[in-house]
Amino acid sequence: MIYIILAIIGGFLTIMSMVVNAGLGKEVGVFQGTFINYIVGLILITILVFILGSSLDINSLGNIPFYAFLGGSLGVLVVASSNIIVPKIPAIYTVLLNFIGQIFAGVIIDYIRFDFISKGKIIGGILIVLGILYNTGIDKKQLSEGK
Repeated sequence: MIYIILAIIGGFLTIMSMVVNAGLGKEVGVFQGTFINYIVGLILITILVFILGSSLDINSLGNIPFYAFLGGSLGVLVVASSNIIVPKIPAIYTVLLNFIGQIFAGVIIDYIRFDFISKGKIIGGILIVLGILYNTGIDKKQLSEGK
């Protein structure tokens, strides 16, 4: 149960982070905002490492596959793209579009790792896309009618 609660909190914090970072990016620029985001994050994790007494075994880094180090680079792309996208579209669409990307990434990763394709996840992703398109049409119609 604790993991479910943590996942919900993580999802909430992800969206809050996107909105806050986009606001910063709007003020100072997309890449400058991304840079500041990671500097502040580096400071916070450094403090947490010292407080919690965690250590890093430098010798074990050579045993880690190269791709495992790409998370930070992917994170930079996520933050930078969010800084561009979030000010342009409503938060709910940002969440749903990210979710669609995550579903299809999960399908691709499952196929690569386990030679398995989840038809249910593909259908679910398509239904979400159709729902977004439908809802966008309703929103545009309401805006044009002045509601």
